[in-house]
Amino acid sequence: MKVVIIEDEYTALENLKYLLQEIDKSIEVIATFDTVSKSIAYFNGKVKAELAFFDIHLADGISFEIFEKAKINIPIIFTTAYDEYALKAFKVNSIDYILKPIDEEELEQAVNKYKSTQQVSVANALHFQEMVNMLTKQKKQYKSTYLVQQRDTLFPLNISDIAYFTINSGIISAITFEHKSYIIDEKLEDIENELNPDIFFRANRQFIVQRKAIQNLQLYFNGKLILNILPQPQEQIIVSKAKAPQLKKWMN
Repeated sequence: MKVVIIEDEYTALENLKYLLQEIDKSIEVIATFDTVSKSIAYFNGKVKAELAFFDIHLADGISFEIFEKAKINIPIIFTTAYDEYALKAFKVNSIDYILKPIDEEELEQAVNKYKSTQQVSVANALHFQEMVNMLTKQKKQYKSTYLVQQRDTLFPLNISDIAYFTINSGIISAITFEHKSYIIDEKLEDIENELNPDIFFRANRQFIVQRKAIQNLQLYFNGKLILNILPQPQEQIIVSKAKAPQLKKWMN
Protein backbone atom coordinates (compact mmCIF):
# COMPACT_ATOMS: atom_id res chain seq x y z
CA MET A 1 0.00 0.00 0.00
CA LYS A 2 1.41 3.39 -1.04
CA VAL A 3 0.89 6.20 1.49
CA VAL A 4 1.46 9.96 1.55
CA ILE A 5 1.75 11.88 4.84
CA ILE A 6 0.94 15.58 5.31
CA GLU A 7 2.61 16.57 8.58
CA ASP A 8 4.78 19.52 9.65
CA GLU A 9 6.15 18.12 12.92
CA TYR A 10 9.26 16.04 12.28
CA THR A 11 8.87 13.92 15.43
CA ALA A 12 5.21 13.19 14.69
CA LEU A 13 6.08 12.33 11.08
CA GLU A 14 8.80 9.88 12.04
CA ASN A 15 6.60 8.31 14.71
CA LEU A 16 3.76 7.78 12.24
CA LYS A 17 6.12 6.24 9.68
CA TYR A 18 7.51 3.91 12.34
CA LEU A 19 4.07 2.83 13.55
CA LEU A 20 2.85 2.17 10.01
CA GLN A 21 5.79 -0.15 9.44
CA GLU A 22 5.05 -1.92 12.73
CA ILE A 23 1.45 -2.45 11.69
CA ASP A 24 2.11 -3.58 8.12
CA LYS A 25 5.50 -3.99 6.46
CA SER A 26 3.91 -3.65 3.03
CA ILE A 27 2.98 -0.01 3.70
CA GLU A 28 5.27 2.29 1.73
CA VAL A 29 5.44 6.01 2.52
CA ILE A 30 6.15 7.43 -0.93
CA ALA A 31 5.94 11.15 -0.08
CA THR A 32 5.69 13.56 2.85
CA PHE A 33 4.79 17.26 2.85
CA ASP A 34 4.80 19.86 5.60
CA THR A 35 2.90 22.74 3.96
CA VAL A 36 -0.45 23.44 2.33
CA SER A 37 1.22 24.75 -0.83
CA LYS A 38 3.38 21.65 -1.37
CA SER A 39 0.39 19.40 -0.73
CA ILE A 40 -1.75 21.27 -3.27
CA ALA A 41 0.99 20.90 -5.88
CA TYR A 42 1.21 17.17 -5.19
CA PHE A 43 -2.53 16.46 -5.39
CA ASN A 44 -2.84 18.50 -8.56
CA GLY A 45 -0.30 16.22 -10.21
CA LYS A 46 -0.18 12.47 -10.79
CA VAL A 47 -1.02 10.96 -7.41
CA LYS A 48 0.35 7.46 -6.93
CA ALA A 49 -0.60 7.16 -3.27
CA GLU A 50 -3.58 5.00 -2.30
CA LEU A 51 -4.10 6.49 1.16
CA ALA A 52 -3.19 9.82 2.80
CA PHE A 53 -2.65 10.88 6.39
CA PHE A 54 -3.43 14.57 7.03
CA ASP A 55 -2.42 16.58 10.05
CA ILE A 56 -4.78 19.56 10.41
CA HIS A 57 -2.29 22.24 11.46
CA LEU A 58 0.52 22.74 8.92
CA ALA A 59 3.41 25.16 8.61
CA ASP A 60 1.52 27.61 6.38
CA GLY A 61 -2.11 27.04 7.31
CA ILE A 62 -4.61 24.26 7.92
CA SER A 63 -4.94 21.21 5.73
CA PHE A 64 -8.61 21.94 4.96
CA GLU A 65 -7.32 24.63 2.58
CA ILE A 66 -5.89 21.87 0.38
CA PHE A 67 -9.42 20.75 -0.54
CA GLU A 68 -10.23 24.22 -1.86
CA LYS A 69 -7.48 24.13 -4.52
CA ALA A 70 -6.96 20.44 -5.23
CA LYS A 71 -9.23 17.51 -6.00
CA ILE A 72 -8.58 14.70 -3.54
CA ASN A 73 -9.51 11.32 -4.99
CA ILE A 74 -7.95 9.04 -2.40
CA PRO A 75 -9.11 8.22 1.14
CA ILE A 76 -7.94 10.44 4.01
CA ILE A 77 -7.19 9.63 7.63
CA PHE A 78 -6.71 12.69 9.82
CA THR A 79 -4.12 12.81 12.59
CA THR A 80 -4.98 15.70 14.83
CA ALA A 81 -4.91 17.24 18.28
CA TYR A 82 -8.42 18.69 17.80
CA ASP A 83 -10.96 18.12 20.53
CA GLU A 84 -12.79 14.83 20.04
CA TYR A 85 -16.24 16.36 20.28
CA ALA A 86 -15.51 18.82 17.47
CA LEU A 87 -14.64 15.91 15.20
CA LYS A 88 -17.69 13.69 15.62
CA ALA A 89 -18.85 14.80 12.17
CA PHE A 90 -15.84 13.06 10.64
CA LYS A 91 -17.07 9.74 12.01
CA VAL A 92 -20.59 10.41 10.80
CA ASN A 93 -19.27 10.89 7.29
CA SER A 94 -17.12 7.73 7.39
CA ILE A 95 -13.96 9.87 7.56
CA ASP A 96 -11.58 8.46 10.14
CA TYR A 97 -9.32 10.43 12.43
CA ILE A 98 -6.75 9.69 15.12
CA LEU A 99 -6.14 11.99 18.06
CA LYS A 100 -2.54 12.84 18.90
CA PRO A 101 -0.43 11.44 20.41
CA ILE A 102 -1.07 8.56 18.04
CA ASP A 103 -1.85 5.23 19.62
CA GLU A 104 -0.66 2.21 17.64
CA GLU A 105 -3.88 0.28 18.25
CA GLU A 106 -6.06 3.18 17.01
CA LEU A 107 -3.80 3.61 13.98
CA GLU A 108 -4.11 -0.09 13.16
CA GLN A 109 -7.91 0.11 13.44
CA ALA A 110 -7.98 3.08 11.04
CA VAL A 111 -5.76 1.29 8.53
CA ASN A 112 -7.87 -1.86 8.77
CA LYS A 113 -11.00 0.22 8.22
CA TYR A 114 -9.47 1.53 5.00
CA LYS A 115 -8.51 -1.97 3.87
CA SER A 116 -11.96 -3.38 4.53
CA THR A 117 -14.03 -0.59 2.97
CA GLN A 118 -11.67 1.59 0.91
CA GLN A 119 -14.38 4.24 1.06
CA VAL A 120 -12.96 6.66 3.59
CA SER A 121 -12.98 9.37 0.94
CA VAL A 122 -13.76 13.03 1.42
CA ALA A 123 -14.05 13.85 -2.27
CA ASN A 124 -17.85 13.86 -2.40
CA ALA A 125 -18.78 14.31 1.28
CA LEU A 126 -21.16 17.27 1.43
CA HIS A 127 -21.35 17.31 5.20
CA PHE A 128 -17.59 17.15 5.44
CA GLN A 129 -17.28 20.26 3.27
CA GLU A 130 -19.68 22.03 5.63
CA MET A 131 -17.43 20.96 8.52
CA VAL A 132 -14.40 22.28 6.64
CA ASN A 133 -16.10 25.62 6.10
CA MET A 134 -17.09 25.87 9.73
CA LEU A 135 -13.65 25.03 11.13
CA THR A 136 -11.87 27.25 8.61
CA LYS A 137 -14.09 30.17 9.54
CA GLN A 138 -13.46 29.50 13.25
CA LYS A 139 -9.70 29.54 12.79
CA LYS A 140 -9.50 32.69 10.67
CA GLN A 141 -9.19 35.98 12.51
CA TYR A 142 -10.84 38.88 10.72
CA LYS A 143 -9.97 42.55 11.02
CA SER A 144 -11.72 44.44 13.81
CA THR A 145 -10.08 47.85 13.31
CA TYR A 146 -8.01 49.86 10.83
CA LEU A 147 -5.47 52.42 11.98
CA VAL A 148 -6.42 55.67 10.26
CA GLN A 149 -5.22 59.25 10.36
CA GLN A 150 -7.17 62.43 11.07
CA ARG A 151 -5.01 65.51 10.71
CA ASP A 152 -2.03 64.79 12.99
CA THR A 153 -3.73 62.02 14.98
CA LEU A 154 -3.77 58.25 14.44
CA PHE A 155 -6.63 56.21 15.89
CA PRO A 156 -8.26 52.77 15.41
CA LEU A 157 -11.40 52.85 13.28
CA ASN A 158 -13.80 50.05 14.17
CA ILE A 159 -14.95 47.83 11.33
CA SER A 160 -18.53 48.11 12.60
CA ASP A 161 -18.45 51.86 11.91
CA ILE A 162 -17.50 51.41 8.24
CA ALA A 163 -20.35 51.43 5.73
CA TYR A 164 -18.21 50.70 2.69
CA PHE A 165 -14.74 50.76 1.16
CA THR A 166 -14.16 52.34 -2.22
CA ILE A 167 -11.31 53.12 -4.60
CA ASN A 168 -10.92 56.34 -6.56
CA SER A 169 -7.82 57.20 -8.63
CA GLY A 170 -5.95 54.40 -6.88
CA ILE A 171 -6.75 55.66 -3.36
CA ILE A 172 -8.69 53.39 -0.99
CA SER A 173 -11.12 55.07 1.38
CA ALA A 174 -13.23 53.76 4.23
CA ILE A 175 -16.54 55.61 4.47
CA THR A 176 -18.28 55.50 7.86
CA PHE A 177 -21.99 55.55 8.58
CA GLU A 178 -21.45 59.17 9.67
CA HIS A 179 -20.21 59.84 6.13
CA LYS A 180 -16.63 60.46 7.20
CA SER A 181 -13.84 59.35 4.89
CA TYR A 182 -10.50 57.84 5.92
CA ILE A 183 -7.66 56.71 3.67
CA ILE A 184 -6.66 53.04 4.03
CA ASP A 185 -3.14 52.27 2.89
CA GLU A 186 -3.90 48.81 1.47
CA LYS A 187 -5.11 47.20 -1.73
CA LEU A 188 -8.85 46.59 -2.04
CA GLU A 189 -8.15 42.89 -2.66
CA ASP A 190 -6.22 42.64 0.63
CA ILE A 191 -8.99 44.43 2.50
CA GLU A 192 -11.53 41.99 1.06
CA ASN A 193 -9.54 39.05 2.45
CA GLU A 194 -9.25 40.69 5.86
CA LEU A 195 -12.99 41.24 6.31
CA ASN A 196 -15.60 38.79 7.52
CA PRO A 197 -17.47 37.65 4.37
CA ASP A 198 -20.68 37.32 6.38
CA ILE A 199 -20.61 41.08 7.00
CA PHE A 200 -18.93 42.57 3.91
CA PHE A 201 -19.54 41.90 0.21
CA ARG A 202 -17.32 42.78 -2.75
CA ALA A 203 -19.92 44.33 -5.03
CA ASN A 204 -17.57 45.18 -7.91
CA ARG A 205 -14.04 46.40 -8.57
CA GLN A 206 -14.70 49.70 -6.81
CA PHE A 207 -16.80 48.81 -3.75
CA ILE A 208 -16.87 46.56 -0.70
CA VAL A 209 -20.08 47.17 1.24
CA GLN A 210 -21.25 46.30 4.74
CA ARG A 211 -24.54 44.47 5.09
CA LYS A 212 -26.03 47.11 7.44
CA ALA A 213 -25.42 49.83 4.83
CA ILE A 214 -27.59 48.17 2.18
CA GLN A 215 -31.02 49.72 1.66
CA ASN A 216 -32.27 47.75 -1.33
CA LEU A 217 -31.49 46.26 -4.72
CA GLN A 218 -32.76 47.80 -7.92
CA LEU A 219 -33.21 45.80 -11.10
CA TYR A 220 -31.00 47.04 -13.92
CA PHE A 221 -30.77 46.08 -17.57
CA ASN A 222 -29.30 42.79 -18.81
CA GLY A 223 -29.63 41.05 -15.46
CA LYS A 224 -27.49 43.54 -13.55
CA LEU A 225 -28.41 45.12 -10.21
CA ILE A 226 -27.99 48.55 -8.67
CA LEU A 227 -26.98 48.31 -5.02
CA ASN A 228 -28.39 51.22 -3.03
CA ILE A 229 -26.63 51.97 0.24
CA LEU A 230 -26.46 54.66 2.92
CA PRO A 231 -24.55 56.86 3.11
CA GLN A 232 -24.98 57.23 -0.63
CA PRO A 233 -21.74 57.25 -2.67
CA GLN A 234 -21.10 59.66 -5.52
CA GLU A 235 -21.56 56.95 -8.15
CA GLN A 236 -23.99 54.07 -8.56
CA ILE A 237 -22.88 50.67 -7.37
CA ILE A 238 -23.63 48.35 -10.28
CA VAL A 239 -23.42 44.61 -9.68
CA SER A 240 -22.72 42.48 -12.75
CA LYS A 241 -25.10 39.82 -14.08
CA ALA A 242 -22.58 37.14 -13.07
CA LYS A 243 -22.33 38.40 -9.50
CA ALA A 244 -26.01 39.28 -8.98
CA PRO A 245 -27.09 35.74 -7.90
CA GLN A 246 -24.20 35.64 -5.43
CA LEU A 247 -25.29 38.95 -3.90
CA LYS A 248 -28.91 37.80 -3.60
CA LYS A 249 -27.83 34.59 -1.90
CA TRP A 250 -25.55 36.52 0.47
CA MET A 251 -28.32 38.94 1.42
CA ASN A 252 -30.75 36.08 2.00
